[in-house]
Amino acid sequence: MFDTFPVLRRTSMAIAIGAAGLIFAGCTTTTPSKSPAASTSEQRQSMNSAANATLAKLYEAAPQSKDLVARAKGVLVFPDVLSGSFIVGAEHGKGVLRVGGQNAGYYSTTAGSIGFQAGAQSKAMILLFMTDDALNKFRNSSGWTVGADATVAVVNIGANGRIDTNTAQQPVVGFVMNNGGLMAGVSLAGTKISKLDR
Repeated sequence: MFDTFPVLRRTSMAIAIGAAGLIFAGCTTTTPSKSPAASTSEQRQSMNSAANATLAKLYEAAPQSKDLVARAKGVLVFPDVLSGSFIVGAEHGKGVLRVGGQNAGYYSTTAGSIGFQAGAQSKAMILLFMTDDALNKFRNSSGWTVGADATVAVVNIGANGRIDTNTAQQPVVGFVMNNGGLMAGVSLAGTKISKLDR
C-alpha cells in the first residue's frame, strides 16, 4: 500500500520531463548546413522576407502604423520570437534593423520569465526608434535592455482603430503581434537585444 508513492513520484517526473521535451523539441530539428557562409546568407534573406511580411501584416492590422514607420529613424523587426515555458519561460528571436529603408544590422532578442503554464507560442515584435538620439544609443550599445537602457511604449489601438497619440510621441515605440493580430497590454520590460556578429 505504501509503495504507491514512489510510483506516483516517478510518474509525475516522467510527465514533467515529457512535457518539457515536447516544448523544446523544435530546438533539435534543424539539420546542419553545408556551409556556414551560405547558411548565414540564407538566414538573412529569409529574415528580410519575413520582416517585409511582418510589416505588411502590421499595416493591415493598424493602417496608421505605416506613417509611424515612415517617420521612424530606425525600424527593428523581429518576425518570429518563439517563447516556451514550463515553470521557467524563455523567449528568443532574430531580427533586422532598417535605417532609411536599408538593412543596417542583424540582432537577437532574449527574455526570461517565471510562470506556471506549459506551452509554446510565437509572436512578432517591431520597435520604432523615433529620434536620432534613441537610435544612436541603441546602435552604440553592446547590449540593450528594455527598461534599463530605454523605455519602450507599446502602442495601444483605440476602439476606433487609431493609435494612441501619447504613445506615438515617445522616443521608442513598440508593436507586438501574434496570429490573432496586435496584442494589447504587453510589457517588453527585461527584453535584451544584442547585435549578431555574423
